Amino acid sequence: MEPTNQLFVSFALKDAELRDKLIEQINKESPEITCVFMPEKRSWESAWKEECREKVRGCNGAIGLITPNTIRADGQLWELRCAFEAKMKVMLIGDEEACDMPARKFPDLLKDEDILPWNSSNIAMFLGRLQR
Repeated sequence: MEPTNQLFVSFALKDAELRDKLIEQINKESPEITCVFMPEKRSWESAWKEECREKVRGCNGAIGLITPNTIRADGQLWELRCAFEAKMKVMLIGDEEACDMPARKFPDLLKDEDILPWNSSNIAMFLGRLQR
């Protein structure tokens, strides 16, 4: 894939404030990276799904912000499915509560995925991998 310096940020709509904090952290760490996201979640609309798929595929990688809200966030799960299907670099990060949740509580899409703690070193490591 041709480098675009774009990173897709996937989040549950209820976690918009956390998304803003994550984007702020990414901008401080790597100002050359542009964060892209879907501001509205309309996973029941096929046009939205197609727009989402195209937006995700236009990025070098994706970060999924995982919280207990993710369990019922159909839009976020679609975004992550698009990233996994595109075989791009994906990092899932969560707060302490999400990292401590048993895998069986998560949707099938995420049950076998590692959820890393949300911290500066994990963000920096992933951003470094993206730029290679």
